[in-house]
Amino acid sequence: MTTANAPRTPFDRIGGESEIRRLVDRFYDLMESDPAYAELRAMHGADLFPMRVSLTGYLTAWMGGPTHWYEGREKSCIMSLHRGLGIDRETADQWIHAMSRAARDTLDDPPFVQSMLQAMAHMSASMAGIVPDDIA
Repeated sequence: MTTANAPRTPFDRIGGESEIRRLVDRFYDLMESDPAYAELRAMHGADLFPMRVSLTGYLTAWMGGPTHWYEGREKSCIMSLHRGLGIDRETADQWIHAMSRAARDTLDDPPFVQSMLQAMAHMSASMAGIVPDDIA
């Protein structure tokens, strides 16, 4: 199989790390500026820069790009890293709502955005202990 025929990863489809960084920056900008995300914002430290870097790295790997985020985290998963943070339905809903806005604001691929957000909604709901069928 030639490279031209190889399936594109989501990472490639959306334009690589620079587009993921734009998505993440928009997400955290919304979290910082919109009072609708106050509870979610309160779960984070004062400096969001480390979270911006981490989420960019995680999403880069999750979407099929370079996997640097996993270096030093080989025995961790995204779920275990969030265990004990007190994520509930409200903060899970705030997270997916802010991410939905950020994705629609930054990514120009509605079918991909819809698919990505469905996967993220299930992940977010699971972190809050919500059965995925219960989410809207």
